[in-house]
Amino acid sequence: MGLQEGQRFVDFKLKNQDGETVSLDDFKGKWLVVYVYPKDDTPGCTIQGKSFTATKQEFDDANISVVGVSADDVQSHKDFCNKFSFTIDLLADPNHELLQAAGVGQSEYKGTMYWDRTSFVIDPEGNLRKTYLKVNPEGHERMLLNDIKAMQGNAASA
Repeated sequence: MGLQEGQRFVDFKLKNQDGETVSLDDFKGKWLVVYVYPKDDTPGCTIQGKSFTATKQEFDDANISVVGVSADDVQSHKDFCNKFSFTIDLLADPNHELLQAAGVGQSEYKGTMYWDRTSFVIDPEGNLRKTYLKVNPEGHERMLLNDIKAMQGNAASA
């Protein structure tokens, strides 16, 4: 079983599409969306990357960072970002360190195992607040933005 809401999220250190190391600590004081997707340059994953890029300013304005994670390597991420002009970081997890530690499931598609499309919402203290399983890429960024803004509102009024 994966992480439970309220638990500290996985202390990851992964390289982004530019080969720079990104860690959980880089996001202290900010909300963070870690979205796991199956594979670079596939239809659903392209929809997600484009959607998060299109709404990046809205996420930034709400003090929310967004990073994508897949098992693809740095060069694959670089090519994917360049092809579609993504402005979000894609983190390479070819050894499945974060994917396994976070308890991301796998599904078979045409005889190949892929990591399930999963999103994690992490609060400014680094704790998991919500997990979305088997995500539909269409409109998911909107749902995340609205849900996190509601969580931020609840935190402010608590």
